[in-house]
Amino acid sequence: MTDRFEYILFVGFSYFFRVLGLKLSRKFSIILALFFFYIIPIRKNVTIENLTRAFPEYSSHKIKKIAFQCYQSFAITLIEILYLPWMTSEKMEKIIKINNINFVKEKYQQGDGLILMSAHFANWEYMAISCGLQMQIPFSVVVKDQRNVLVNRWMNKYRTKWGNKIVPLGISIRQIYKTLKEKKIVAMVADQRGARDGIRVNFFGRKASVYAGPAMLALKTQTPILYGIAIRQPDYSYTSEFVEIQTKDLTGSDDEKIIELSQRLTDYLEDIIRRNPEQWLWMHKRWKY
Repeated sequence: MTDRFEYILFVGFSYFFRVLGLKLSRKFSIILALFFFYIIPIRKNVTIENLTRAFPEYSSHKIKKIAFQCYQSFAITLIEILYLPWMTSEKMEKIIKINNINFVKEKYQQGDGLILMSAHFANWEYMAISCGLQMQIPFSVVVKDQRNVLVNRWMNKYRTKWGNKIVPLGISIRQIYKTLKEKKIVAMVADQRGARDGIRVNFFGRKASVYAGPAMLALKTQTPILYGIAIRQPDYSYTSEFVEIQTKDLTGSDDEKIIELSQRLTDYLEDIIRRNPEQWLWMHKRWKY
């Protein structure tokens, strides 16, 4: 019953934003941010704690300002996701300007397959869809299932609307490995907290658990790994540029290579976050253990 009510509310907002139009709907984000930051402060303390750890040089006033901007950024992302049924392929393709999309195409044409990494930054859902349209090649996108089965089904319907395929997290390793061995493209977002017993790398000067999967798969399959993050602009468009995370110069044991590659992935993410901290999703306990 709860799932159905949440789903009706979810779809209701989707139609509401259709009536408003995307441009006006994005302005609604300030209301959502105010509501969930001040009235029902979901994960507000976690967000502020994370930002304080990451930026100890910032004043409490600046930390709170970034935290609120983070909530507004997430609200914009949610609104844009809810607007997916009304987006055309033309609009979706153009909404993200990937400065070096030809570089990505050339890497793929080399015939080794590709791992495309991104992060929970600005609108990661639009990034996967738009990049697939610009490449004109369907991706296998690794996703974590939503708690609400009905919402999850709705999300996957529009994630796959323009050709991408969904690989559920948890049963994905074998399927991803098979896809990469077939020299195809796998896209994944793996910037959240890893397992308690997972590998640890430096993130904002602190040890943080990360998922070893991307590094392990890249090394095991000898697949190039490119990192691309969509950065939201003041006009609500997005820009992105893919960077290859080098693997050829790694030395040491397999475990040491996995740790070093994971550190390189994390270093790139941290650099992007430092430039636009309000666009990353700080609402989980990144340094829980």
